[in-house]
Amino acid sequence: MASFSPFEVRVPGSTANLGSGFDSIGLAINRYLYLRIQPSNQWEIYGVGEELAQVNQGEENLIFRVMEPLFAREGRSLPPMKMEVESEIPITRGLGSSAAAIIAGLVAANHLLGEPYSKDTLLQMATQWEGHPDNVGASLYGGGIIATWDGEKVHYVHTPAPPFPMLVAIPDAPLATSEARKVLPDQLKHTEAVLASSRANLLTAALLTGNREALRIGMQDRFHQPYRAALVPGLNELITEGPHHGAIGVALSGAGPTVIAFTENEEKMLHFMKEVFHKNKVSVRILHLHPCTEGVTLHLTGANSP
Repeated sequence: MASFSPFEVRVPGSTANLGSGFDSIGLAINRYLYLRIQPSNQWEIYGVGEELAQVNQGEENLIFRVMEPLFAREGRSLPPMKMEVESEIPITRGLGSSAAAIIAGLVAANHLLGEPYSKDTLLQMATQWEGHPDNVGASLYGGGIIATWDGEKVHYVHTPAPPFPMLVAIPDAPLATSEARKVLPDQLKHTEAVLASSRANLLTAALLTGNREALRIGMQDRFHQPYRAALVPGLNELITEGPHHGAIGVALSGAGPTVIAFTENEEKMLHFMKEVFHKNKVSVRILHLHPCTEGVTLHLTGANSP
C-alpha cells in the first residue's frame, strides 16, 4: 500500500463566458467539489450525494483519467487509493463541474508526486483536457480569469471578481455542452463579429475596473447566446428585460442551461426570474451565490495534520 497522508482538495465551481466572453472569460463561484484521498490496498472510488451516486468507479472516472498521465509523465504508476468525491456543483448545468473535476485530479496528482508542476503548467494541462481555459482557470486561481488559447499555450490575466451578488437559476433538465455547441454557426458576418468583439472588450474592462455600466453592456453577447436561446425557454426575455427588474446583466452560464444574473436589486430580479421560468414551464431552482476569490486548496486530513 502506498504511504502518504490523507488529504482533501477543494475546488470552486465556475461560470464562464458572462455573456460575450465566449470561451475566454471565467469566474469562480462559491459552490465546491471536494476530493478526499487516502491510501488503500485497492482502488475505491465513491460519489457522495444524489448527483454523484452513479459516478464511474473504474478507469473511465474523469479524475482517475486526469491523474494517471501525470504519473506516467514522471515515470511512475498511479498507486491504489480510496477516493471520495462530493460536489455541490450540479452536473451538466454549465457551472464547471467537469473543469472542477479536472483541476481536482491534477492538483491531487501533483501533490502525490511532490509538487513538480507549477500552477501555470497545471492550467496548460487542464486546458488541454477541457478544450478551453475559462472554467479551469477560474477554478484553479479563483476570482476572474481572461484567457486565450491557441491550441498549444494559454495566455491569461487573473482579474478581481465583480463586487455584485449573483442569482443563478438552474433548470432541472441538463444540457450537454456538445449539444449546445451544435447550434452555433460556423461563421459570423464581419459587422456581427465587430459588435460581438467590442462588447467582449467592454466586458473585459468591466472585470478590471468594476464598472457597472460596462458590465451591463459587455454581457450583451452576440457570439453564442442568440443561437442557444431556443434551448433555454425564457432566456431572451431575461436578458432583454432583466435590467428593468433589478439585474445589471443576465447571461447563460457557460453553454447553459443555467442562467446567471448580476443584481443590484436581488429581490426584484428573483421575482422576475421565477415569473419568466414559470410562464415558460421551466422548472428551476434559484441560488443566491457570490464570486469566489479563492481558487483550489489542498489540506492534509490525517490525525497528525494541522
